Formats: sequence, structure tokens, C-alpha cells
Amino acid sequence: MSTLPRQLKPELEHEYVRSTELGYEPANETGIIRCLSHGYPTPLARWHHHDEYELHLITATSGKVFVGDWIGQFQPGQLVLTGPRLPHNWVSMDVPEGGVEERDLVIQFPRAPIELASQQIPELRDIMPLLERSRHGIEFFDMFPQASAHWHNVKNAHGLARFGAFCAFLSDLVQCTDYRMLSNAPLQSVDNDAQLEQINVIVNSITENLSESQSAADIARGLGMSESGFSRFFRRATGNTFTDFVNHVRVNRACQLLMETDLGIANIGFEVGFNNIANFNRRFLSIKGMTPSEFRRQAASRFGQKS
Repeated sequence: MSTLPRQLKPELEHEYVRSTELGYEPANETGIIRCLSHGYPTPLARWHHHDEYELHLITATSGKVFVGDWIGQFQPGQLVLTGPRLPHNWVSMDVPEGGVEERDLVIQFPRAPIELASQQIPELRDIMPLLERSRHGIEFFDMFPQASAHWHNVKNAHGLARFGAFCAFLSDLVQCTDYRMLSNAPLQSVDNDAQLEQINVIVNSITENLSESQSAADIARGLGMSESGFSRFFRRATGNTFTDFVNHVRVNRACQLLMETDLGIANIGFEVGFNNIANFNRRFLSIKGMTPSEFRRQAASRFGQKS
């Protein structure tokens, strides 16, 4: 019988663990863009998060990938962009005896310098929507050859040439239309900053009051909108009806509790706002493709242990 590991939350990766012996570039030889390559198994493959964005290309083995509350399969060629503090891990299931020398090609970079530069350099503003979406994790499809070439171009360049090669990589990602969001309930699009602020207020209200019943009519009145106008606005910004979005947020919060606590499944269902366990199980299965108990069982393997 399997048991959840004692450590339930992701490990925060600190600078002092980024040793050149593990594949990191020396900190004094890089700027804001850091390349990393490593094999498997390795101490670097663990359930963790960090303050940087991370572009992660798999070149060997297949197995199970965990990004936030998303669980899926990976194989060579998978390319994922994760945002700051978004937990992740790739667990290989078909490692040959002795392991593999190269499984991961990684680029890490911070937000602040790019965001600051984008305020003065209009060309860099194209990157910002991509970085916003990466808060949920983005998987890009059919980009293995060019992603590998981009990584090596960045790795082999220095100074301004490295930044140029990095921008070329991000430019291809900005233009890629074959991708999917992985974790949480992402927003899709808004027309301006005022609408973005409205949506953020609504989402924060939903998130902070999950156990309370909130209707579209109540929120529409609070915004001075008609219910039908609010429904159109909300669906355009989130891709979901208000009810479906609330269910997504509740299920995503339930995923976090299933992964990071030992609370009973029924208690978790009530805590996130479902009025009975049958409804919780039904909604969870519809959104995640598995039951809460199966999710918890699979999530246990995010540490690289068999569930």
C-alpha cells in the first residue's frame, strides 16, 4: 500500500545549489540568460520551483510530467515554458541501466529585466503576453528541431549575441499557435487594462471565497453590468461560462490540497465549495479526467517515487 511522502510541498531552488557539477553554467560567466543541460537520474529532477522562467526541452526518455496541478505524459521533443514559482518535475519511466547523459536542455531567465526593458524597447513587448500565459505552464507542439537548434545557439553565444539568440527563440514561441495551457484556470484575452483589472477582481473574489455561493447576477450587479453583458464579457476573457470557471477554480484548489495536505477527500470537497461528495467527484472527473483519489495517487509520484 502506497503512502504519501512526508514532504508534500515543492522545494524552492536556491542559487547556492546551482553547482557547475550538476550542469549549471558558472554564474560569473553568464548574464540574465542561463543554460543548463543534464541527464537522468540527477538531483535536479525533483518536485521544485524557482523564481525564474524556465524553457524545458526533453531530448531522451519518456515518463510522467507534473506542472502545477497538471499531470501528463512526456517523450523526447516535449517543450514546456514554466513561469516563476510554478512547481514542476519530469519523472522518467524508461531509463536504461546506467541512466542517460542528456535528458533535459533548459534555459532559465528572470522577469524583471525583460519587463523593465520592454517599457523602453517596443519590440520586446511582444514577449510579455507569452510570459503572462506561462504562469500556468505552456506546452508547445512540433518544435523539437528548432527548439534544439535555438538552445544550442544560445548556449554557444555570449554577451549581446546570446541575448539575440534568446530573443530569436522567444520570437518563435510568440508566433507558435500550436500549444496548450497546462495548469490552473487561465485567462484568455482582454481588450484593455481596465478590463484586465475587472477580471482580476472577479477571479480574486472567486478564489478567496470558494466555499461561498456566488452567482453571475450578483457579480454583474456589483460591476454595474447586466447579467447577459457580464456573461459575454466573462466568457470572452476566460473561455468559460461563469459556472464552469468557478468549478475549474474549485477543482484546481482541490488539486493543491490533494497534493500538499493529508486532508480527507470529502473534507477537501466541502472546503472548496462543493455541497456533496458525489458532485465533487463528478466535477473533478470531468475537469481532470480522473477521480480525486486517483489524482492524489498519481501526484505522489511527482517526487520520482512509484505511486
